[in-house]
Amino acid sequence: AIYKKVKKNGEVFSIRLLPLGGFCAFAGEDELEDERKAKSKKVDDGNACGNGNACVDSNASYNSSAGSDGFFDDNSSDVGQKLNYDNDAKNHFNNKPPWQRILVLISGALMNFLLAILVSAVFLGVYGCPAYKVMSFTDNKGNYHAVSAPFMEEDVIVSIDGKNVYMLTDLMDAIGDKKDGEVVSIVVLRDGKKTNLDVTIGGYEIENVESVGETLSNIGVPALYKTSIRFGFFEMIGRVFEYTLKIGLSVLMILGQLITGKLGLSAMGGTVTTIATTAQGVQTYGMEFLLQITSLIGVNLAIFNLLPIPALDGSKVVFTSIEWIRGKPINRRVESFIHLFGIAFLFAFAILVDLQHCF
Repeated sequence: AIYKKVKKNGEVFSIRLLPLGGFCAFAGEDELEDERKAKSKKVDDGNACGNGNACVDSNASYNSSAGSDGFFDDNSSDVGQKLNYDNDAKNHFNNKPPWQRILVLISGALMNFLLAILVSAVFLGVYGCPAYKVMSFTDNKGNYHAVSAPFMEEDVIVSIDGKNVYMLTDLMDAIGDKKDGEVVSIVVLRDGKKTNLDVTIGGYEIENVESVGETLSNIGVPALYKTSIRFGFFEMIGRVFEYTLKIGLSVLMILGQLITGKLGLSAMGGTVTTIATTAQGVQTYGMEFLLQITSLIGVNLAIFNLLPIPALDGSKVVFTSIEWIRGKPINRRVESFIHLFGIAFLFAFAILVDLQHCF
C-alpha cells in the first residue's frame, strides 16, 4: 500500500503500488483457526482465573489489544484483552453463519453485473442498440463481393427466428445448430421498415467464435458492418436487460469453447492485452467503445468471479457450502493453501496469455 486511510470504525482504505485490481477483505476472513487457538491457549474462557494469580470479571471493560508477544498472558490485563478479542471475533467473517457468508461472497459478482446493466443503459440510451448492416466489399485481390438476394445493400439485421441480434455471438448462436438447407426467418430494417426474409442456411461449420467467415457464408452475406438502431424509451429499457444478459451468454459461450478446446489460448489476453485493446478501440470508436467494453468487463468479472477456481469467490462459496453441509469447516490451513495456489496460478496464467501476443 502506498496510501492508507483508517476510518473511525476501523475500516481501512488503501491504494496499492501494483494496480492489478481491487479487493475488499473482512475482519477474520483469512484467519486460521489454529492461530486463534494459539493466541488464547494460555487463558481459560469466561469469568475465570488465568493460570497465574489474577482473576477477572468477564463483565468488566478492557483494552482490546493483545499482549506485546502476540499471546494472551496469565495476568488480569491480558485475560481481559482475550475476552474482548473473543467478543470482537463474533463479528469476524469466518464466524458468521454460512448462508450469510455465501450472500456476501456472491454480492461482489452481483454488483459487477448491476454496474454492467447501468453502463449498458447509458450506452444504449446514448448510441442506440448495436446491430449489423449488410454490405458488399472488395477484397485485397480486387474481387468484388456483392450483396445477393434476398438481402439488399444496407439491410440491418434485427433478429433471426425471433432472437434479437446485438453481437456476432448472437448471430452464431441463432444459426449454430441449423442444418444445411434449413430455412430461417430473418427480420431486417430496410428503409426504416421491418422486412421479413426467408434465408436458406449453407453448410459451413461454425467451430468457435472466431468462425466469422463461415457464419456469414451460412446466411449468404458478404460482409457485416457495425451500426445501431434506436427504439422508444420503454422498449430500450427492456433491451438493456436483454443486451446485458446476451453479453453474459457470450462470455459463457467463450468459456465453454476454451474449456472444450474449440477455442485456443491465442484468443485470450491478460491485463496488458485488455488495456491495449481498450486503448486501441477508444482511439478508433471513442466513448461508444469505452462504454461497450466496460459493460463486457463488468459481466465478465461477475461470471469469472463465480467460477469454482481457488482464490475466486466461487471457490469460497464451494468451501462455505461444504462447511454448511458437514457442520464444520475444512481445515483452514488447507483451504488457505489452496487459495494461495489459486491466486499464484491466476497471476501466472494472466502473464502467460499476455506474453504469447509478443511472439
